[in-house]
Amino acid sequence: MAAASALVFVSGSFAHADETAFLKSIAGSWNGEGTVKVRANSPTINVTCQFTSDTTPQSLSLGGKCTSLAIFSRNISADLKASGSQYAGSYVGAGTGTAGLDGQRDGDTINLGITWAKEVNGDRRAQMTIEKVGESGMRLTTVDTDPKTGESIVTSRIDLRRG
Repeated sequence: MAAASALVFVSGSFAHADETAFLKSIAGSWNGEGTVKVRANSPTINVTCQFTSDTTPQSLSLGGKCTSLAIFSRNISADLKASGSQYAGSYVGAGTGTAGLDGQRDGDTINLGITWAKEVNGDRRAQMTIEKVGESGMRLTTVDTDPKTGESIVTSRIDLRRG
């Protein structure tokens, strides 16, 4: 997660009708709660978040902020372009600079590989999902590898409802 938001768009071709409907379904204002681990060996922090999701037929711009009392406050953004069911773009939120995103949608979930700008938890790779949950929910999850155990760990999970 990063201290400042950034908007970076990656070029792509027009999305087909399925992506247009899906993207439109996740547009709007979102509020919710979740957990964040700043690094694999950090304690889990409970956070409250607010996001806005702006979409076009071929793009998604998700931006907002998560806070936890006076302990934690981060601006977060993900900006994606769709080409068919393929997505590519950028993510700011890990505190290491702008990360690359690349993946595809499967059903109600966009599955993305993250390439961090700098090493995070011993490497530059992680996963992110942006999942539509029912008609009024969205879940944002990042998963990384614990450098000590090699096991996958959830580093953030934010459950959002339309605001």
